[in-house]
Amino acid sequence: MTAAQIEHGGIRWAPAATVSAAGLVSAAGLPGQLGPNEDRTARLGAPARGRVLAVRVSPGERVTAGAVLATLQSPEAAIAQSDLVKAAAAVGSRRAQAAYAKSARERADRLLALKAIPRQEVEKAVADDELARSDLSQAEAELSRAQSTARALGADGRPGGELAIRAPAGGVVLERLAVPGAVVEAGAPLLVITDPSSLWLTMNAPETLAGALRVGTTVLFTVPAFPGETLGARVTSVGAGLDPATRTLAARATIANGSGRLKPAMLATVFLPAIQQDGTQQGAIVLPDAAVQILDGAATVFVAMPDAQGGAHMMARRVELGARSGGSVVILSGVSAGDVIVVAGAFAVKAELKKASMPKMEM
Repeated sequence: MTAAQIEHGGIRWAPAATVSAAGLVSAAGLPGQLGPNEDRTARLGAPARGRVLAVRVSPGERVTAGAVLATLQSPEAAIAQSDLVKAAAAVGSRRAQAAYAKSARERADRLLALKAIPRQEVEKAVADDELARSDLSQAEAELSRAQSTARALGADGRPGGELAIRAPAGGVVLERLAVPGAVVEAGAPLLVITDPSSLWLTMNAPETLAGALRVGTTVLFTVPAFPGETLGARVTSVGAGLDPATRTLAARATIANGSGRLKPAMLATVFLPAIQQDGTQQGAIVLPDAAVQILDGAATVFVAMPDAQGGAHMMARRVELGARSGGSVVILSGVSAGDVIVVAGAFAVKAELKKASMPKMEM
């Protein structure tokens, strides 16, 4: 192409450069799915058999730590509350007895000093005092046990055998499984609370790509909800071995989701990082979307070889595409770092190439 053609077509070129942490080994991508970060998720179940009285939250609602999410009525809770009351009453009684025994012992000591009573009565007062203190210790231990049982059930401080299901931490209600009026068994799932600012991305890589999954590397992924946008996540867990049935390696990445745009259960397409022989993450060529043209049904870029007259020789080269993001596309193969690629006006180059390939008509 001449200098005039290049100027008229607005054609510009630039050396291809690698971008770190963007090298990808799979153009098609792997299937993945977003899910709640289980390290920041609480799955709340019924602490005892009972009937659901009320559910105070709905899916998507944000709750604070300690908030009452649901209430149940349970015979076990009623028993725990009764035991707590009896244990508290026993402690009060034993404490009064211990105080009386201590006073009697001190009085016996004073009378013995005055030689007003025999030593046997003093020894009996000492024994009664020690027995009263022992009974008080047992009563206090029973009260502590009753308090712990009631607290574990959520029945402490609530009358009539009611259980309070409280949020262990702040978050968002992901699932509501409890239904008012239903009778549930101990351990039955009621609610799921999660912190949506962090999600997990799970994936299964075939055996041929297992080497690309390493803890600490970055993977890119896309979701149908945000077409044309590529997001990143860091691999935090890789399976110890392949699944013998599917011959795939399971892995998990953690996603920072402070904006809350991404939702659990979203499907994703995951692009794995290319790993060099020394174990480091390989870079990849990234070009503007406009640099890639479809020629004869294949993705193509144009390599420019400038001449001294301001023109250039153009050569079409097929490429393999990876993820797209922000007007750029990852080139998986076909271009090397340093190749001079047409980054603007590629459509004009394509048009000239098509024109040159058309057979000339004989007159």
